[in-house]
Amino acid sequence: MPSSERRRFRVHGVVQGVGFRPFVYRLALRHRLVGFVLNDADGVVVEAEGDPESLEAFAISLQQEAPPLAHVERVTTEPLNPRGEAEFSIVASLSGAGSALVPADAATCADCLRELFDPADRRYRYPFLNCAECGPRFTIIR
Repeated sequence: MPSSERRRFRVHGVVQGVGFRPFVYRLALRHRLVGFVLNDADGVVVEAEGDPESLEAFAISLQQEAPPLAHVERVTTEPLNPRGEAEFSIVASLSGAGSALVPADAATCADCLRELFDPADRRYRYPFLNCAECGPRFTIIR
């Protein structure tokens, strides 16, 4: 059985308000990693633990498979001591002064438009419709 390693990844760029934490969660599960992801004042922090090959593949996927509205400028990595956790989770964001970038407003996507104009949908004609791939990001945050 391969040895377990733990790494902290700090992801900088447009990575908040774009579905990045759920993306990281799914990615961690796919690579069979444990740990957590959270937003902080500077971007996204991920602590992931697993075998070295899975951690390497995870690091590559973080940048190459990011959500459509995300823009990963850089990822820094530092080694940590393994904790032996049992699962991966999305944890509460940390507040504070920082430099996290705010994504631009994005046009309503096809899925949201379908919901908006479907009389059978509970979001029919809802004026503030948005999702992880579209919507007034900058306007809502500012």
